[in-house]
Amino acid sequence: MKQRIFSALLALLLPLAGCYSRPQTANNPDTSKTDNPPPRAHARSAGAGGGFDFYLLNLSWSPEFCHSHPNAAECAVHANFILHGLWPQNDNGSYPENCSNDPGPADPTQYKDIYLDQGLLAHEWKTHGTCSGLNADNFFNAARTAFHSVAIPHALSGLTAQISLPPEQILGDFTAANPNIPRASLALSCGNNYLTAIEVCLDKSLHPIACPSVRSCRANTVRIPPP
Repeated sequence: MKQRIFSALLALLLPLAGCYSRPQTANNPDTSKTDNPPPRAHARSAGAGGGFDFYLLNLSWSPEFCHSHPNAAECAVHANFILHGLWPQNDNGSYPENCSNDPGPADPTQYKDIYLDQGLLAHEWKTHGTCSGLNADNFFNAARTAFHSVAIPHALSGLTAQISLPPEQILGDFTAANPNIPRASLALSCGNNYLTAIEVCLDKSLHPIACPSVRSCRANTVRIPPP
């Protein structure tokens, strides 16, 4: 009798077991960094090109980019901020990727002013540009316009020695240099207490908007090595 009761209870409980499985999280290598909550640590979303809410313009601080990509073509020019990408994002924190197999620009070299590394250009088109709803030339022209619309503060454009600054001061310098970009449109990314990028939230017409789901570096200060 006891065995029959146990078997009946087991039969009832087994179908429910899957309801209490551990939820999966996005595989993001930066989640272990306590000083920098990853701004894009959210699930990818499927969807056709153009099906997104806003753009995230990512300007990488060249010395940190070159620290992890020493052979990149951009590193030979010793720039300060370089264009990493113009990324379609969603308000809920998800982001589309690899939306189609549409070809990239017929002449990628015409974008050498923003992408010296043609491999990075190809990656940005395939991963992000195909989700923009634009053809390749229109997408990279939009990326160029967005990149050149952001003025770099003098304190960072002429840096000759490593300095340390609070993230809020850096973002304040950016708003001072760019009166048309509200503080709410900016985020700062860091890793191991080094500045890695400045990010700007833009609408589909490339106008600054308040960032709905992008978090900033929480370090007290970040180190900024010179180009």
